[in-house]
Amino acid sequence: MTRTDNNNHRRNLFRRLSGRGDVRRPPWHSADFLDRCTGCNACIDACPEGILTRGGGGYPELSVAHEGCSLCGDCATVCEPQAIQPAGGVSEAFPWQAEVQPHCLALAGIHCQSCQDACEWNAIRFPLRPGGRPPQPDINVEKCTGCGACYSACPNQAISLITKDTAYV
Repeated sequence: MTRTDNNNHRRNLFRRLSGRGDVRRPPWHSADFLDRCTGCNACIDACPEGILTRGGGGYPELSVAHEGCSLCGDCATVCEPQAIQPAGGVSEAFPWQAEVQPHCLALAGIHCQSCQDACEWNAIRFPLRPGGRPPQPDINVEKCTGCGACYSACPNQAISLITKDTAYV
């Protein structure tokens, strides 16, 4: 593990202990993102959704609290040090994916499909259930890009973005 990896893991540990989540980086960020990124803000300025902000240490951070990432690739296009490199397609844009939490309105029998409506990738569906029972969310992890559109759309904040590989946050 590199020094940068250790610092990133340490920073995320302290963020979790303080009640905040892990630092989320731009889509397609490289494994050596903190070593490559110069903090020039080009990716932040290029982001049409405005979900990239200048975070700790001057490095860009992603916030999907109000809107998800469209995966347009503008941030990668302007990243001269190639700290953001689209490789592997949209499914590899983020190391996390959506997960429905127990306090989801649909799981409580209340009609809500906000997450499905927001999911451009059709990763969230509400299949019909036998016996007239209300449909419940089903996330296709193969289609989920981790873009966060469902996260920001959920009226009950019942979507979490769970890291696929905890060693890569």
